[in-house]
Amino acid sequence: MTWDILNAIGTIAFAISGVLIAKEEDYDLFGIYVLGFTTAFGGGLIRNLLIGIPIENFWLQGHLFEIAFLSITIVYLLPNRWIHKWKNCVVFFDAIGLAAFAIQGANYGVSIEAPLIVVIIAACMTGTGGGMLRDLFAGRKPMIFSSGIYAFWAVLVGLVIGLDWIQGPYFTFVLLIVIVILRILSVYFNWNLPHTIYNKRRMGK
Repeated sequence: MTWDILNAIGTIAFAISGVLIAKEEDYDLFGIYVLGFTTAFGGGLIRNLLIGIPIENFWLQGHLFEIAFLSITIVYLLPNRWIHKWKNCVVFFDAIGLAAFAIQGANYGVSIEAPLIVVIIAACMTGTGGGMLRDLFAGRKPMIFSSGIYAFWAVLVGLVIGLDWIQGPYFTFVLLIVIVILRILSVYFNWNLPHTIYNKRRMGK
Protein backbone atom coordinates (compact mmCIF):
# COMPACT_ATOMS: atom_id res chain seq x y z
CA MET A 1 0.00 0.00 0.00
CA THR A 2 2.81 2.43 0.92
CA TRP A 3 4.56 1.61 -2.36
CA ASP A 4 1.42 2.34 -4.40
CA ILE A 5 0.74 5.60 -2.57
CA LEU A 6 4.29 6.85 -3.06
CA ASN A 7 4.13 5.94 -6.74
CA ALA A 8 0.86 7.83 -7.18
CA ILE A 9 2.06 10.89 -5.23
CA GLY A 10 5.32 11.09 -7.17
CA THR A 11 3.63 10.54 -10.53
CA ILE A 12 1.01 13.25 -9.98
CA ALA A 13 3.49 15.77 -8.55
CA PHE A 14 6.09 15.32 -11.28
CA ALA A 15 3.50 15.25 -14.06
CA ILE A 16 2.13 18.59 -12.82
CA SER A 17 5.60 20.12 -12.55
CA GLY A 18 6.35 19.01 -16.11
CA VAL A 19 3.18 20.67 -17.41
CA LEU A 20 3.92 23.90 -15.55
CA ILE A 21 7.41 24.07 -17.03
CA ALA A 22 6.05 23.27 -20.49
CA LYS A 23 3.49 26.08 -20.18
CA GLU A 24 6.20 28.50 -19.08
CA GLU A 25 8.16 27.59 -22.20
CA ASP A 26 5.01 27.93 -24.35
CA TYR A 27 5.08 24.34 -25.59
CA ASP A 28 2.26 22.99 -27.75
CA LEU A 29 -0.08 20.18 -26.67
CA PHE A 30 2.30 17.43 -27.76
CA GLY A 31 5.20 19.05 -25.95
CA ILE A 32 3.14 19.41 -22.79
CA TYR A 33 2.30 15.70 -22.70
CA VAL A 34 5.86 14.68 -23.56
CA LEU A 35 7.31 16.84 -20.79
CA GLY A 36 4.68 15.70 -18.31
CA PHE A 37 5.26 12.00 -18.97
CA THR A 38 9.04 12.44 -19.12
CA THR A 39 9.08 14.10 -15.71
CA ALA A 40 6.76 11.53 -14.18
CA PHE A 41 8.50 8.40 -15.47
CA GLY A 42 12.02 9.41 -16.48
CA GLY A 43 13.56 8.80 -13.07
CA GLY A 44 12.24 5.26 -12.79
CA LEU A 45 13.42 4.46 -16.31
CA ILE A 46 16.96 5.71 -15.59
CA ARG A 47 17.02 3.75 -12.31
CA ASN A 48 15.97 0.55 -14.07
CA LEU A 49 18.66 0.95 -16.71
CA LEU A 50 21.37 1.64 -14.12
CA ILE A 51 20.66 -1.28 -11.82
CA GLY A 52 19.85 -3.79 -14.54
CA ILE A 53 16.07 -4.15 -14.31
CA PRO A 54 14.58 -5.50 -17.58
CA ILE A 55 13.40 -2.58 -19.69
CA GLU A 56 9.98 -4.16 -20.28
CA ASN A 57 9.24 -3.75 -16.55
CA PHE A 58 8.91 -0.03 -17.24
CA TRP A 59 5.56 -0.67 -18.94
CA LEU A 60 4.17 -2.76 -16.09
CA GLN A 61 3.08 0.12 -13.89
CA GLY A 62 -0.64 -0.49 -13.57
CA HIS A 63 -2.73 2.66 -13.65
CA LEU A 64 0.16 5.11 -13.24
CA PHE A 65 0.12 6.04 -16.93
CA GLU A 66 -3.60 6.82 -16.69
CA ILE A 67 -2.99 8.82 -13.50
CA ALA A 68 -0.27 10.83 -15.22
CA PHE A 69 -2.42 11.39 -18.32
CA LEU A 70 -5.34 12.60 -16.20
CA SER A 71 -3.12 14.91 -14.13
CA ILE A 72 -1.54 16.43 -17.25
CA THR A 73 -4.93 16.90 -18.91
CA ILE A 74 -6.49 18.59 -15.89
CA VAL A 75 -3.63 21.07 -15.52
CA TYR A 76 -3.61 21.70 -19.27
CA LEU A 77 -7.33 22.55 -19.23
CA LEU A 78 -7.05 24.96 -16.31
CA PRO A 79 -7.49 28.65 -17.20
CA ASN A 80 -4.23 30.47 -17.88
CA ARG A 81 -4.86 32.89 -15.02
CA TRP A 82 -4.75 29.91 -12.66
CA ILE A 83 -1.56 28.62 -14.23
CA HIS A 84 0.16 31.97 -13.73
CA LYS A 85 -0.68 31.76 -10.03
CA TRP A 86 0.81 28.27 -9.95
CA LYS A 87 4.18 29.23 -11.40
CA ASN A 88 5.69 29.54 -7.95
CA CYS A 89 4.29 26.10 -7.13
CA VAL A 90 6.72 24.32 -9.46
CA VAL A 91 9.20 23.99 -6.62
CA PHE A 92 6.48 22.61 -4.34
CA PHE A 93 5.32 19.91 -6.75
CA ASP A 94 8.91 19.12 -7.69
CA ALA A 95 9.79 18.70 -4.00
CA ILE A 96 6.91 16.27 -3.51
CA GLY A 97 7.94 14.25 -6.55
CA LEU A 98 11.59 14.27 -5.45
CA ALA A 99 10.75 13.01 -1.95
CA ALA A 100 8.16 10.40 -2.99
CA PHE A 101 10.24 8.89 -5.78
CA ALA A 102 13.50 8.98 -3.78
CA ILE A 103 11.81 6.97 -1.03
CA GLN A 104 10.26 4.63 -3.57
CA GLY A 105 13.62 4.13 -5.30
CA ALA A 106 15.43 3.46 -2.02
CA ASN A 107 12.75 0.99 -0.94
CA TYR A 108 13.13 -0.80 -4.25
CA GLY A 109 16.87 -1.08 -3.74
CA VAL A 110 16.31 -2.52 -0.26
CA SER A 111 13.67 -4.95 -1.59
CA ILE A 112 16.21 -6.57 -3.93
CA GLU A 113 18.80 -6.65 -1.12
CA ALA A 114 21.15 -4.33 -2.98
CA PRO A 115 24.27 -2.86 -1.33
CA LEU A 116 23.95 0.54 0.34
CA ILE A 117 25.58 2.38 -2.57
CA VAL A 118 23.01 0.89 -4.98
CA VAL A 119 20.17 1.91 -2.66
CA ILE A 120 21.52 5.47 -2.66
CA ILE A 121 21.88 5.50 -6.46
CA ALA A 122 18.36 4.11 -6.86
CA ALA A 123 17.00 6.82 -4.55
CA CYS A 124 18.93 9.57 -6.33
CA MET A 125 18.10 8.52 -9.88
CA THR A 126 14.44 7.79 -9.17
CA GLY A 127 14.02 11.08 -7.30
CA THR A 128 15.94 13.37 -9.65
CA GLY A 129 16.06 11.65 -13.06
CA GLY A 130 12.64 12.84 -14.23
CA GLY A 131 13.34 16.43 -13.25
CA MET A 132 16.74 16.29 -14.94
CA LEU A 133 15.25 15.08 -18.23
CA ARG A 134 12.47 17.68 -17.94
CA ASP A 135 14.98 20.50 -17.58
CA LEU A 136 17.09 19.23 -20.48
CA PHE A 137 14.05 18.95 -22.75
CA ALA A 138 12.99 22.46 -21.70
CA GLY A 139 16.45 23.88 -22.47
CA ARG A 140 17.16 24.74 -18.83
CA LYS A 141 20.12 24.12 -16.57
CA PRO A 142 19.23 20.93 -14.66
CA MET A 143 18.35 21.67 -11.05
CA ILE A 144 20.21 18.57 -9.97
CA PHE A 145 23.50 20.38 -10.68
CA SER A 146 22.80 23.90 -9.53
CA SER A 147 19.65 24.52 -7.51
CA GLY A 148 19.18 24.50 -3.77
CA ILE A 149 20.79 21.19 -2.77
CA TYR A 150 18.53 19.15 -5.02
CA ALA A 151 20.10 15.71 -5.31
CA PHE A 152 21.52 15.80 -1.79
CA TRP A 153 18.07 15.24 -0.29
CA ALA A 154 17.59 12.14 -2.44
CA VAL A 155 20.99 10.85 -1.31
CA LEU A 156 19.94 11.49 2.30
CA VAL A 157 16.79 9.42 1.73
CA GLY A 158 18.91 6.58 0.36
CA LEU A 159 21.15 6.66 3.44
CA VAL A 160 18.27 6.75 5.92
CA ILE A 161 16.41 3.87 4.28
CA GLY A 162 19.50 1.89 3.28
CA LEU A 163 20.80 1.96 6.86
CA ASP A 164 17.36 0.90 8.11
CA TRP A 165 16.91 3.96 10.31
CA ILE A 166 13.16 4.06 9.73
CA GLN A 167 10.57 1.31 9.67
CA GLY A 168 6.86 1.28 8.96
CA PRO A 169 4.56 3.40 6.77
CA TYR A 170 4.08 6.19 9.32
CA PHE A 171 7.79 6.93 9.56
CA THR A 172 7.99 6.71 5.76
CA PHE A 173 5.43 9.49 5.36
CA VAL A 174 7.18 11.53 8.07
CA LEU A 175 10.37 11.21 6.01
CA LEU A 176 8.47 12.34 2.91
CA ILE A 177 7.20 15.47 4.69
CA VAL A 178 10.65 16.24 6.11
CA ILE A 179 12.33 15.98 2.69
CA VAL A 180 9.66 18.18 1.06
CA ILE A 181 10.16 20.83 3.75
CA LEU A 182 13.96 20.67 3.49
CA ARG A 183 13.82 21.00 -0.30
CA ILE A 184 11.51 24.03 -0.13
CA LEU A 185 13.65 25.63 2.59
CA SER A 186 16.81 25.06 0.55
CA VAL A 187 15.24 26.96 -2.36
CA TYR A 188 13.76 29.73 -0.18
CA PHE A 189 17.01 30.38 1.70
CA ASN A 190 19.21 29.62 -1.33
CA TRP A 191 21.16 26.82 0.31
CA ASN A 192 23.72 25.41 -2.09
CA LEU A 193 26.58 22.95 -2.07
CA PRO A 194 30.04 24.52 -2.60
CA HIS A 195 30.97 25.58 -6.11
CA THR A 196 34.50 25.70 -7.52
CA ILE A 197 36.51 28.07 -5.34
CA TYR A 198 39.38 28.40 -7.84
CA ASN A 199 37.16 29.77 -10.61
CA LYS A 200 35.53 32.26 -8.26
CA ARG A 201 38.92 33.59 -7.14
CA ARG A 202 40.07 33.95 -10.74
CA MET A 203 36.90 35.80 -11.67
CA GLY A 204 37.38 38.15 -8.75
CA LYS A 205 40.90 39.19 -9.87
